[in-house]
Amino acid sequence: MVGILTYGVYIPRYRIQVKEIARVWGANAEEISGGLGVFEKSVPDLDEDTATIAVEAARYALARREVDPEAIGAVYVGSESHPYAVKPTACTVGEAIGATPHMTAADFEFACKAGTAGIQTCMGLVQSGIVPTGFAIGSDVAQGAPGDALEYTAAAGGAAFLIGNEDPIAVIHRTCSFTTDTPDFWRREGQDYPRHGGRFTGDPGYFRHVQGAAKLLLSQMGTSPEDYTYAVFHQPNAKFPRRVAQLLGFTDAQIRPGLVVPRLGNTYSGSSMIALAATLDVAAAGDRIFVTSFGSGAGSDSFDIQVTDAIESPDLFRRAAAPTVEELLKDPVYLDYAQYAKHKGKIVMQQ
Repeated sequence: MVGILTYGVYIPRYRIQVKEIARVWGANAEEISGGLGVFEKSVPDLDEDTATIAVEAARYALARREVDPEAIGAVYVGSESHPYAVKPTACTVGEAIGATPHMTAADFEFACKAGTAGIQTCMGLVQSGIVPTGFAIGSDVAQGAPGDALEYTAAAGGAAFLIGNEDPIAVIHRTCSFTTDTPDFWRREGQDYPRHGGRFTGDPGYFRHVQGAAKLLLSQMGTSPEDYTYAVFHQPNAKFPRRVAQLLGFTDAQIRPGLVVPRLGNTYSGSSMIALAATLDVAAAGDRIFVTSFGSGAGSDSFDIQVTDAIESPDLFRRAAAPTVEELLKDPVYLDYAQYAKHKGKIVMQQ
């Protein structure tokens, strides 16, 4: 009965519209937004990074459910934008939320699926009895070089899921993965911005791996898309998850609650996890959720999740105690490109 005990999300309030980025680079805004299905993206504040976003997401998760800090035996933070090359983000998060120093902690990196890899790790630790509960967090302040295609979608945000086996609000029935060495996206040590392999990003990267993991899970569970209330797929843009859902047999109605990328952008390690959180924000007891993440390099993790009665029990879980994804997306503060460049460190003041 291992599953999700509570969850929280943090999204910075700042945004930049795709048309503003396109204006600066002389690009066709309608063509870009229409092709990607993304119209604006979140931008971190000047004092926000992967660590602060992860802390806020975890604190929101703890606001929804009373948890003994001594019971948090693991903290794993998945990201491709950790603030330090050598110094774990997870230790900072663990201490900030008051977790026991007897925890195991580590930073994960697998492009956009490092957070879901953390969920799998926490599942194993809880199921084996090594820890009572563990936090899996996906958090990123994603990078995109000025003028590059990635700049239109690379966003900031994170989600935290506390995994345990005592009255979970959602049970994880099964998980599986599909992984190959596919060079569709990378950033070498010391480089400021990632590079992408163009044609490798679509069919050899995203679609092969998402379908590979999803079909394996459906086969292992003996289920079909019709057995699920909702579905969540990694969201580098709005086009890819819609297409892969259709290829697998899922409907637009099943993916709609979690499809937040048009107003959020691609939060990388937070992407599929924020989408899952948005789905849990509206889910009811008995609802079944199919989730498949994707990380370039490349791999996908799939999960069969079913919501329990605990999600509707105020003695166990208080959904309204923390903001929903929809609430976090409301009332944005829009930046022009110069302000955005300052927030992202593309413009640095000389001392």
